[in-house]
Amino acid sequence: MRSFSAHYILTNSGPLLKRSVIRTDDDGTIISIEDTKGCLKEDPMVEFYNGIIIPGFVNCHCHLELSHLKGKIPAGTGLADFITKIRTLRETDEETIISSAASADKDLFNEGINLCADICNTPATFGIKKSSRIKYLNLLEVFGIDPLKADHRMQEIIRLSVDAANSGLEWSIIPHAVYSISLPLFRLIKKITRKNRVTSIHFLETDSEVSFLEGLSGRISDSYLTTGHMPRVLKTVKDHVTAILKEITPSGNLILVHNTFADNSTVRALKKRKNLFWCLCPGSNIYIENKLPPINLLRYENCDIVIGSDSLASNTTLSILSELKILQDNFPQLGLEELVRWATINGARALGEDQHFGKIERGMKPGLLLLQDIDLVNLKLLPTSTVTRLL
Repeated sequence: MRSFSAHYILTNSGPLLKRSVIRTDDDGTIISIEDTKGCLKEDPMVEFYNGIIIPGFVNCHCHLELSHLKGKIPAGTGLADFITKIRTLRETDEETIISSAASADKDLFNEGINLCADICNTPATFGIKKSSRIKYLNLLEVFGIDPLKADHRMQEIIRLSVDAANSGLEWSIIPHAVYSISLPLFRLIKKITRKNRVTSIHFLETDSEVSFLEGLSGRISDSYLTTGHMPRVLKTVKDHVTAILKEITPSGNLILVHNTFADNSTVRALKKRKNLFWCLCPGSNIYIENKLPPINLLRYENCDIVIGSDSLASNTTLSILSELKILQDNFPQLGLEELVRWATINGARALGEDQHFGKIERGMKPGLLLLQDIDLVNLKLLPTSTVTRLL
């Protein structure tokens, strides 16, 4: 048994605790939380830390299999150019892909992540996840703008799901993005995912998504034309709201990823969709489009916000703490408690794992993290704030 205390403990199950004590079993299961009301008695068995103890982070959007592309794609060139670079650079020898992904998995754990939704286009990372200390939900992603190839794309993803199942991994089939899925493929995906617990989709990461759907113009359209991926016959959804409300399974939770160019009308229209979560990946948004999502709008509309790191192809780190720092730097009205909720319990809820992760409660095993070099008076992150894993 171990006992932990700190200046503050943020449990996500009640008020902020001051100088209280968490006791855990040897495997990290929470045995008890003692609220000392700030009056901690000296006890040699209690490990006291300067800082704030929080539950382990939940990363709601990652691409582990793209880790070998770190530093390979220039920042600030826009999503269309980024996608073109991904197509040309992602294929390399399997050993490089696996070794880079294994290193990234260790970095994720060391950065405090206990639960992660990871996008998969291949089985390359399945072996890593079987032995990882992180729990992964594997989101098997379908692409395909050519309506004539919809059946073929479905057969490809079904084969990948068999590989995931044979590896003993949890998985869901998901669409990539509104602009990259033909209408026939959307409907095939909806049919096969009618029992999904979790679905995610890249959403309004660039304004050229809208111009592509409205009039086959803009940089995404240009990218399809110049790379030879524009089909002779094109069948797409009418718009982003229609895609979410009519062409994606209503089953389970839906995570919209990025939302960089979401506007008032879109956010309000989508409130009709139950169990909807909005995933922010600010480091990636700055890296690709040099723009951040409308945080104030999402908060005003009481949207359920979660946090992701995206990939090392579009970010310099997989640190959730770094993502929170970016948000607070750009939106100083955000407090630490709200940011931590987004990065812990909200993420656990989005992934259907809030009975195991995201909060410090008796019987749970969420992981324990220590935030240090914090503004303890105003409960704000500092540029020098760090995270250390306790459990």
